[in-house]
Amino acid sequence: MKLIIGADHAGYELKEKLKPWLVGLGHEVIDVGAYVLDNADDYPDFVAPLVEKVLEDPDEIRGIFCGGSGQGEAIMANRSRNIRAVVYAHHDLSIIKVMRTDSNSNFFSIGARFISESEAKEAITSWLSISFDPESRHARRLAKLESNT
Repeated sequence: MKLIIGADHAGYELKEKLKPWLVGLGHEVIDVGAYVLDNADDYPDFVAPLVEKVLEDPDEIRGIFCGGSGQGEAIMANRSRNIRAVVYAHHDLSIIKVMRTDSNSNFFSIGARFISESEAKEAITSWLSISFDPESRHARRLAKLESNT
């Protein structure tokens, strides 16, 4: 799977650990930055190029962003049509299924200040393994969302 990954200063260390792990799983990984740890950087500068890359094929390409809480990053990403950003910053993996089966999420925003590297890997593994059923009732709902943006 083609994955676009990005981070700001708060998620930089986690992103750097996730990249080789994702490549090792056989994914094509494109890093859109941050490329250095800079405590003065701003997440919008890295969310924007990640969103642009996912929008090249939003049903096939997925994005992973590592931020502090994950919230602002998801808010920004969701301003774009065909982006379905969700936040994972807690310890309940059962929500991951809903993120894919109900929301067909294609942007996974990680709250790096709230979960460990191993938790992030477990959540990402689950998120990447779950398919969306385009014939489900949720597809109808997502179509309504897209028609209102």
